[in-house]
Amino acid sequence: MVDRVSTFGSYSAILANLMAAENAQTVAENKVSSTKNGSNLKDFASQAETLTAMQAVDARITNYQSQNTIIAAKLTTQDQALTSVAASATAVRQAIADALAAGNADALMQEVQGQFQTAVSGLNTQYDGKYLFAGGQVNTQPVTATQLTDLTAGPPISSFFQNDNFQVQAKLDDTTTVTTGQLASTLGTPMMQAFQAIQAFNAGPSGPLSGPLNATQQAFLTSAMTTWAGLGTSLTTAAAQNGLVQQQVDTVKTNLDTQQVSLTSMIGNITDADMAKAATDLSNAQLTVQASAKVLQALQSSSLLSILPVA
Repeated sequence: MVDRVSTFGSYSAILANLMAAENAQTVAENKVSSTKNGSNLKDFASQAETLTAMQAVDARITNYQSQNTIIAAKLTTQDQALTSVAASATAVRQAIADALAAGNADALMQEVQGQFQTAVSGLNTQYDGKYLFAGGQVNTQPVTATQLTDLTAGPPISSFFQNDNFQVQAKLDDTTTVTTGQLASTLGTPMMQAFQAIQAFNAGPSGPLSGPLNATQQAFLTSAMTTWAGLGTSLTTAAAQNGLVQQQVDTVKTNLDTQQVSLTSMIGNITDADMAKAATDLSNAQLTVQASAKVLQALQSSSLLSILPVA
């Protein structure tokens, strides 16, 4: 029995092979040009669900890192402000000590006024146009006093603080939340009370604090120096607390960087093409296309239609 040879069947088989070869060539070319195994999830078949989950985690880490960069910059500005306020307290204590050592207060009140303005400026520090120590009232200047005389004009110290009691918190990653905010009233009330005491004494019957110091003035300044030493310590502690939060942010950022590097590698193992294999596949696919085309051409030239007589 002789098998029946069908020209149509041969054409169909060769065309199918040619189309398959061209498709394989296109896939290989895409891998070589993009360096990726595919352009959408269906290209990754059974690994699509895993890939989607890893990409979601990667996106979440990226969001945390962007936020933590802003938090770190904000804390740096806050550190500078707190350090400035603490330095003002230390400078007032030193000015008092110098006056006591010299027995003369000629430059004392001028120095106290200057450090008062430095402290107020520090408590009114802004980051990105918002007041750092205002709690939730970020658009309202937290300290309104501008001169030492404001503190003895009648209104209570509390009236010069416009912040609320909200302390800003930040979520650094899925498990870590820190308090980044500090309040002007908490930081500044004891300091303003100490400034008020000096101004009240200076303007009172035992003042002014200028020229040679008498026994009453010396006693007052000796007590005040102890108060200002304590203020310097407490404000330095506030700056140190801010520094601890900065360290925590830096640690979390480092951990997230490590996680993201590992995750990127895992994603790459799925999505990134093996370039050596892709180049080989492309070469093989091109040869297959050429071979299929030659077979098709040979089939066309051997068709019975080309040798049948024309009627």
